[in-house]
Amino acid sequence: MSITSAPRVLSPAELRSVFEQHKQDELVGIEVETAALCPRTGKAVPYEGENGIGAYLAHLASAPGATAVHDYGTLVGVQLPDGGHVSLEHGGAVEYSSPPEPCVAEAMGTSRAALERLAAAANRFGFALVPGAQYPCTAFEDVQWMPHSRTAIMREHFESLGSEGRWGPRIMSMILSTQVSFDYTSPTDLADKLRVLSAAATPAAALFVNAPLEAGKPSGLLSRRMRFWRHADPARTRIIPVTLREDFTIDLFIDWALGLPMIHRGMPDGSRKRVPPVPFRTLMTEGFDDGTRPGLPDWRDHLSQIFPDVRLRDTLELRAVDGLPYPALAAVPAFWTGLTYHPPARAAAWELLRGISHQQHLAALDDIARRGMDASLAGRPVRALAAELLHLSEAGLCARVDAGLERPETLAFLEPLKDVVRTGETFAQRTLAQWHQDPDGFPEKYVAAHRIPGTA
Repeated sequence: MSITSAPRVLSPAELRSVFEQHKQDELVGIEVETAALCPRTGKAVPYEGENGIGAYLAHLASAPGATAVHDYGTLVGVQLPDGGHVSLEHGGAVEYSSPPEPCVAEAMGTSRAALERLAAAANRFGFALVPGAQYPCTAFEDVQWMPHSRTAIMREHFESLGSEGRWGPRIMSMILSTQVSFDYTSPTDLADKLRVLSAAATPAAALFVNAPLEAGKPSGLLSRRMRFWRHADPARTRIIPVTLREDFTIDLFIDWALGLPMIHRGMPDGSRKRVPPVPFRTLMTEGFDDGTRPGLPDWRDHLSQIFPDVRLRDTLELRAVDGLPYPALAAVPAFWTGLTYHPPARAAAWELLRGISHQQHLAALDDIARRGMDASLAGRPVRALAAELLHLSEAGLCARVDAGLERPETLAFLEPLKDVVRTGETFAQRTLAQWHQDPDGFPEKYVAAHRIPGTA
């Protein structure tokens, strides 16, 4: 797409305008990243070939009402007839994004129907779609890189950071997640939600840890995915420090984001170009290499190149937690909706977690990746904090059910998380137990147990 340069420096009002929304409804959107795996070996499927991901996408795009999405001439996604979207991650993960729905039950109903149709199509090409938190059996050296035009730019960016970016390519290619997007109705509402969710993301992550393997063997961690984020450009990942402040406002976020370098920019021919590694505010005054200055499209692009646990764009995107097995998938949107869309639950969560520093959050994230529910946050047991957040989420969902905003069956979506709190056994520990029972037969059994069932 063509990027129009701003003839002058973007004003504070223009930068802020991106976040000044006046939505009446608070909708729920779900994104599910699935690994495309060989059912026998558990290894990643390549893009090329008559049974590759490229052929699979072409099949999806041929359906009535579907629209192919290309990246500089290469098929990398499909807009589905129901408003959902299929996109391709750098390492071959097939991501489904639902249209926004008014409640969790409707969002999950739409998502499950679409995912099972996508899985049925994958069956025709001989591979399985498996949600979770990481490719379980593929080594980094065997990653099947997809033909995205920005893949080389992003790998170059991470490599330029030295040790601080060394796991960035693994983030690009090997991890999976289930993410939820929420609306905000004003800058004040946005600031309140973002502050609470940033604080809650750390202890909540312990409920979901589900990435204990690397290249088909135990990694020594309960979430290799969480540990990868430790060295994947720390300046723009995990917890944004200013969001933990008592006086947090959207202007503080804007000032923080202006201090980060932009990574790449869209060109008129549809390609992406690497941007000099200087703060965005410097680009606003000094311009790009071609003399043009950033416009609002560049500002929006820049926001998309920030990857924290709670990502701020036109929506709030919850990215912190590991993806879950397919039967437990609904626990992710149910948990976050109960906390996000019920103001009393948000207020109670902030009271529970206020005053914890950025460094304490980072230390806890590393501890959770290693010990799950046995970790601590600022000297407090994570299991107790996660249990209280789950209680607050359930209270929020109950209030929404009473108000007619959610269906009663949504409350049952939290049961898998209640089981984790009750037993202290995480999804990762269950996977490790399965691996130790039969290491040689694990890949085939894992795919069989975790793949999305395909329905035509």
